[in-house]
Amino acid sequence: MYVVPHSEKGGLDSKDVKKNGTGDKLAALRKLMKDEPTSLDYYIIPSADAHQSEYICAADARVEYISDFTGSSALAIVSTASAHLFVDSRYWVQAAREIDDNWTLHRVGAPGEKDWIDWVKQDANPMSVFGVDSRLIPYRTVPQLFSRIAERGSRLLFPKSNLIDASRSDRPPLPNSPITVHPIKYAGQPASAKIKQIREWLLSQRSPERSTVFEVLPGELPDEHGSPSSTSHTYADILSSRAAPNGVLMYALDTIAWTLNLRGADVPFNPVFFAYLIITQDEVILFTEPGKIGDEDVKAQIESLGINILPYEEVWSYLQSDNLKGTIILDSGTPYAVASSLKRPTRYSVVNYCYAVTLKGTKNDTEIKGFRAAYLRDAAAFVQWSAWLEEAVVKKKLPITEWDAAQKLDDYRKRLEHYRGLAYGNISATGANAALPHYEPSDEASPVIETATPYLMDSGGQYLDGTCDTTRTVHFGDPTKEQKEAYTRVLQGHIAIETAVFPYGTTGAHLDVLARKALWKDGLNYGHGTGHGFGSFLSVHEGPHGFGISVPLKAGNVITNEPGYYKEGEFGIRIESALLVKEVKFEGSGRGAGHELPWFEFERFTQVPIQASRLISFSLLTKEERKWLRNHNKTCLEKLRPILKDDKRAMTWLKKQTGKVGPIEIFWE
Repeated sequence: MYVVPHSEKGGLDSKDVKKNGTGDKLAALRKLMKDEPTSLDYYIIPSADAHQSEYICAADARVEYISDFTGSSALAIVSTASAHLFVDSRYWVQAAREIDDNWTLHRVGAPGEKDWIDWVKQDANPMSVFGVDSRLIPYRTVPQLFSRIAERGSRLLFPKSNLIDASRSDRPPLPNSPITVHPIKYAGQPASAKIKQIREWLLSQRSPERSTVFEVLPGELPDEHGSPSSTSHTYADILSSRAAPNGVLMYALDTIAWTLNLRGADVPFNPVFFAYLIITQDEVILFTEPGKIGDEDVKAQIESLGINILPYEEVWSYLQSDNLKGTIILDSGTPYAVASSLKRPTRYSVVNYCYAVTLKGTKNDTEIKGFRAAYLRDAAAFVQWSAWLEEAVVKKKLPITEWDAAQKLDDYRKRLEHYRGLAYGNISATGANAALPHYEPSDEASPVIETATPYLMDSGGQYLDGTCDTTRTVHFGDPTKEQKEAYTRVLQGHIAIETAVFPYGTTGAHLDVLARKALWKDGLNYGHGTGHGFGSFLSVHEGPHGFGISVPLKAGNVITNEPGYYKEGEFGIRIESALLVKEVKFEGSGRGAGHELPWFEFERFTQVPIQASRLISFSLLTKEERKWLRNHNKTCLEKLRPILKDDKRAMTWLKKQTGKVGPIEIFWE
């Protein structure tokens, strides 16, 4: 699943965008750029919030506000005379339809197209003044950005307020949902144990090696928003202390929620709350609004952990005070405002990602058990819905729209135990809309599901015992040869990933090619990642591992397997299941013998059948692949039968999917 709550509305059937809809907003922003103490020639607008979140609340949807682009990932640059939107291949089509004539679209990844940082260096006017909100840009980006700007004789400023927010009078307030406890029966590990692990890790971080950091010069203290008032910067070669770092600062909302076994509802589809967290050897400080802490169980947990609660906005003044001593660990994604706010003599050391992210990404036995249960319940709802949809579209020939189908799936999930809402907006897409990986239908303009093209549903529920993410593509008519061959190649890539066996040290990047090999044979490909980690009643996208990422996979990691193919303007295909990395035990002394390091394989959580009756070109499948498909669907039937035995329609549909695989059911053993 590759989607966020701000997504394309209406699809290809929606009316043409306005030609000058953002003109007044841009004029208001440019006035503020001019009125800055040092006038800005360019203002950079990232799509993330102050926690570098992928999912954001309405108050933080600044790129959407200024450009009308509703996708999850983009960066806008507004100059005194032009406006530029940079998006990757997932959003080329969507962005082209949503932005108006005030904007220039940059299709990052297309031949000859620059990313935004290279554009700043090569295409922006020299001797210019750039501005950006330092809370919205990650630490790792600033050195490169500063270097590119300096090469052009330009300067980088951090205005004291966000100019998008200041330019509008209708900005929604930040959500202020109550915090709740995530019980140990779902978390599997008490928060006290997690804090202990983090403190032990801090003690282990003793290194005499030098590390290059990028920091504000002495005397350039940020204001209360964490935005430095000066523009002079330097690279500093800092000798890491031989003494262990004193603490770590966490900014990512899902990491904070995981560490403390707390949950919230401040961000759509994500059970998180706005906060920053500092853990030292002596104390735990949570910066969040005290009004969120009304539940007695939450109060008791906070007291038992010895957490000191300070107001959310006080994090900036706290960082500027003398309260922090020694060295603080930051990860490279930390908002630059945090690093620039730390008052000397406090030093900071930067790691690629916080140790808590590694801990969170390795699921414990309780979480794994929860995933198995959550995915089985979610699969039951998916099968009930699939049976209803096929009957409505094929047998009854009802005009079911993408929106209707999505709402019906929601209805089935609402009956399930531990259900707490969707994990992301449903991607219910027919025809050309399915060629948009981040498409989401609207109740206002949603086309009827076609029978001449594939239909794609990417959907998952949030449950107390797990976050689900499943995609299936089906056909309700007679698919073309091209559609069948593309679907089959995607299926072959899906099978190749799920059946992989790999040694210790193998990364997701090493395995990614397995998902693409069959597609590449036909000159086909897809522009998104092959899969990502996911949380336990947390974010549906989670690191640090993923296919395409150079982080070794290890036992306890969970990851999605979702190759696809998208033919712009015609159809799209994706098959997605959720997997667990586990150690494999070889039978016999000849296989894996003599190796002390472990080998790994995948276990599949997802139990939704793959349609075998229409879209597969069986002549392309090997004997082993046909056998895998038969066993896959047979396993789904066996696991779902106890849950669905009293639902006649669902059982009829389920048995149909596990019947004949191919023209003739013959398997040579």
